[in-house]
Amino acid sequence: MSEKPNMAGHLAAAVTIFIWGTTFISTKVLLVSFTPLEILFFRFFIGYAALWIAAPRLLHTKDIKKELLFAAAGLCGVTFYFLMENFALTLTQAANVSIIISVAPFFTSLFDWLFMKGEKPGRRFLTGFTAAMLGISLLSFQKGTGVQLSPKGDLLALAAAITWAAYSILTKKIGSYGYGTIESTRRTFFYGLIFMVPALFFLPFQIAPARFMVMQNALNILFLGFGASALCFVTWNFAVRALGSVKTSVYIYAVPVITVITSLIFLHEVITWQSACGIVLTLAGLILSESRITLKQTARKPSVDIGMDRP
Repeated sequence: MSEKPNMAGHLAAAVTIFIWGTTFISTKVLLVSFTPLEILFFRFFIGYAALWIAAPRLLHTKDIKKELLFAAAGLCGVTFYFLMENFALTLTQAANVSIIISVAPFFTSLFDWLFMKGEKPGRRFLTGFTAAMLGISLLSFQKGTGVQLSPKGDLLALAAAITWAAYSILTKKIGSYGYGTIESTRRTFFYGLIFMVPALFFLPFQIAPARFMVMQNALNILFLGFGASALCFVTWNFAVRALGSVKTSVYIYAVPVITVITSLIFLHEVITWQSACGIVLTLAGLILSESRITLKQTARKPSVDIGMDRP
């Protein structure tokens, strides 16, 4: 009975990571006309509206503790994560940020063990994690990039990875309440936008409708709003429900691979032997970490995550 939800969960995670792995192209184009905060606010405002259209039903929690969980998820997974990631890119190199952000699955596994009574990370998971980090390093530290360290930017990226891990754990807990995935995601977006409001008064932000009249800007912001935000957060949250937070987060390792492939297609960049080795190592790390969890779960009777398989 659990095979179909697991297959759907893997498919949802794969689709999510594929889209998220291509968003850097849209963001890079938009940064010419928009600030990082403007891109963040507009994409999630569009995503929030899209989720209302998709499911125009109110979500009633009737419990302050559950409402606080949604608020925490919005703060961690929307406001903090994307603000820290975007501004880290202005303080340090993208190579540094991509590597540091990719440690999120490790923190997810750690938090799941510490706070959700999940499994303790084993040797196979740690081996897969190390292989994936080596692969990501090969992908990011290409010859001629001139890597430079920036403590502020690197610490922001590390904090972003930790907040995403926290978001994954919060999503797992929210999923156990049985609310609809779209309604839950929309409530998370709502709090993310609310927590974003104070930043609008202190950081560069303007509406400037004329920018949206440029076709290139309009298409890219719609892609980020409808695809990377509305659709992907729903599919990611569904994957977390079906597979668990740890197993789903392992897919984050594949983001740099998607980035290299889309760079080849849309930016006409060349994949070197170093990039190819990085792709192989990253995928090997993903598979190794994933197989560790599967073997552990099949070796014992269904436990705490069984309830997560049913939305």
